Amino acid sequence: MIREPDIQELIHIFNGLFLEPYNTELVAGEEEPIYLPADERHPRHRVIFAHGFFASALHEIAHWCVAGAKRRTLVDFGYWYKPDGRTAEEQAAFEQVEVQPQAYEWILSESAGHRFHFSADNLSAGLGASDLFMRKVHARVLELIEQGLPERVEALSSALRTHYQTPLLTADRFGLERHLPV
Repeated sequence: MIREPDIQELIHIFNGLFLEPYNTELVAGEEEPIYLPADERHPRHRVIFAHGFFASALHEIAHWCVAGAKRRTLVDFGYWYKPDGRTAEEQAAFEQVEVQPQAYEWILSESAGHRFHFSADNLSAGLGASDLFMRKVHARVLELIEQGLPERVEALSSALRTHYQTPLLTADRFGLERHLPV
């Protein structure tokens, strides 16, 4: 039986897997999510997620899993971020770089028995995730399931599936139809 994921369990699982080999910890934050590399005051890299939300933690972890070693030395992995209120063109650029992390997030969500939601992160402009974006994320998930997951995604996915007793990941577990408008 799948039970509701618990944020403290996720923190424990993530830190148990990645604290030593990557000097990285998952931290519940009060404000906006951010990745902060180790510095003079903090000896560990920190994946900080927003307001104790499970989905926020998985989203930030997904970005950490995308980032290579060099990017993991930079605040927020050195990426630009334009907040809520993007134009249609800015939203298209946002969606282009979000395919991989949202594919990872969907896989990790499914591994924890948690419902995945596409994030357009642009509510004030009234632009939700486009159908094309959702299809691209779905296609990337299916490719990853077929080809195999990257090391960090696989390690966390496996640990989550074990902890939450969810079944192996197969393509049929990732139905796009429930996310598309009717």
